Amino acid sequence: MGVLPVNRLLLSMSVPIMISMLVSALYNIVDSVYVSRVSEDALNAVSLAFPVQNLMIAVSTGTGVGINALLSKSLGEKNFERANRAASNGVFLAVCSYAVFALLGGFFSRFYFAVQTDVEAIVSGGAAYTSICTVFSFGLFIQITFERLLQSTGKTLYSMFTQTLGAIINIVLDPILIFTCGMGVTGAAVATVIGQIIAAAVSVILNTKRNREITVAVRGFRPDGATIGRIYSVGIPSIIMASIGSVMTFGLNQILIAFNTTATAVLGIYFKLQSFIFMPIFGLNNGMVPIIAYNFGARKPDRMLKAIKLGAVYATIIMAVGFAIFQLASGFLLSVLFDASEAMLAIGVPALRTISISFLLAGACIICSSAFQALGHGLLSLISSVVRQLVVLLPAAWLLSLSGRLELVWWAFPLSELFSTTLTVMFLIYVYKKEIRPLYEVR
Repeated sequence: MGVLPVNRLLLSMSVPIMISMLVSALYNIVDSVYVSRVSEDALNAVSLAFPVQNLMIAVSTGTGVGINALLSKSLGEKNFERANRAASNGVFLAVCSYAVFALLGGFFSRFYFAVQTDVEAIVSGGAAYTSICTVFSFGLFIQITFERLLQSTGKTLYSMFTQTLGAIINIVLDPILIFTCGMGVTGAAVATVIGQIIAAAVSVILNTKRNREITVAVRGFRPDGATIGRIYSVGIPSIIMASIGSVMTFGLNQILIAFNTTATAVLGIYFKLQSFIFMPIFGLNNGMVPIIAYNFGARKPDRMLKAIKLGAVYATIIMAVGFAIFQLASGFLLSVLFDASEAMLAIGVPALRTISISFLLAGACIICSSAFQALGHGLLSLISSVVRQLVVLLPAAWLLSLSGRLELVWWAFPLSELFSTTLTVMFLIYVYKKEIRPLYEVR
């Protein structure tokens, strides 16, 4: 972390995570691809369930960011006792998070869909799908937490293996359970949780056998308030930041469903497709955060800055590729992958092309937000995300919807990204002056 060339270190830590996240994005798309062959109502059920799934991922990955930052900083300072406490309390928080979602999903899944639509096929299919994904989400929470423990010590190849394993299991089981067994939307949910549970078991084994730098205490464990506070000081802004996406998606669904259910299906397809572009960026983040946090603890500002600059360059390149794909191949993606009708193509092609304009700014913003978190300024990332998704995007989408022209609603995405970029640049200057420049002054 402290001596390897930064570019080589960043790539060695990020690429395995990026590959595993691409595979994860693949199985998310495969779910929707197969479900779209069942019916458009089935596709809508999965699309409307997306905010709930995104919320679970937000809580687990946000907590993981906090664990990752504290662990890496502690290891950089050679404080191994605090690193072990961070790992043990992180696992405890994962179990608590699962319990909350299991209860909410078990009792309120049908209500969640009933307040959005009165189409019974969507309500019943969506409630069944969501109930299974939440009640059995212990696999998701354990898997993500133990993968973060592996990443914190630089063992990203192992985390790539567990993520890829879960994704492959899901991909294999999807057509069997959805079509061969005739389970439909429910089969997609069952395939998902089976993949997560198996991947979770493997990640626990790998941590026990291969991750010698840290030890997760089981016997005699007691929650440590100070450690949990440090984890959540970084993790809660990250959780809220990612959770805002669920609120934004829920709100957009309500705006779009006023036009027609096909529009909400298009939004769901967009989120599945864009994960192919954004997941590598998030993988880049996961590799970058421990590098910045470690070198912050080791007081090496040059390495911190180089990691941020390289991350921003790589992220911008990835986003530019995504922009080109969405501009040139929107119709192909909708027709071939999701068996889109003429009505869906008429809505979906301009939607994907318009939204993808925001990609050109989003990559560097995401990298900078993660750098803020690694340096203990998660609140700045939160503010930027709130402005983009709630303060600007949702109101803009609603105002544009008043025109009665659906194609205008999609312009809310590029508009909100422009506001977010302006804020991010301001925050980056502030963080540099407060945290990084002083490290040069004391040398």
